[in-house]
Amino acid sequence: MSVTLNDQDTQTLRVAAWGAVSLMSAAGAAGSAHRAGTEGSIALTSATGLVGHALSKAPKGVKYGKTVAELADQVLPALTASMNLLRQQATAEADNFRRTVVVAVEAATRNQKGDPSPTMAEMARKIIVALDAA
Repeated sequence: MSVTLNDQDTQTLRVAAWGAVSLMSAAGAAGSAHRAGTEGSIALTSATGLVGHALSKAPKGVKYGKTVAELADQVLPALTASMNLLRQQATAEADNFRRTVVVAVEAATRNQKGDPSPTMAEMARKIIVALDAA
């Protein structure tokens, strides 16, 4: 059975996944925010399946706000909503989405020297909690 996402569903997935990379980039600003964002973005554009098609482009027209808190107010609920949406429409794709976001988060921390900073580790934890809240 082939599943097709409508434009709003695709936008929700994009805001969630690309926003998670933006949150990790903001949390990694003390190191290299650019590298964190680049590594996370590569992970998203490397996704396959329905999720890969949805995440092939960053969301357009999204205003993330001026603070990380405003960004998190949009992204964390979108992560949960994306998981709920995919579990209802395509269970295997929900697992694919979760794995893709987790890989993007891990990739964003990859270029840190040593262990991820406490700030990045905490942001990663918040993203995982939002994914698992569905």
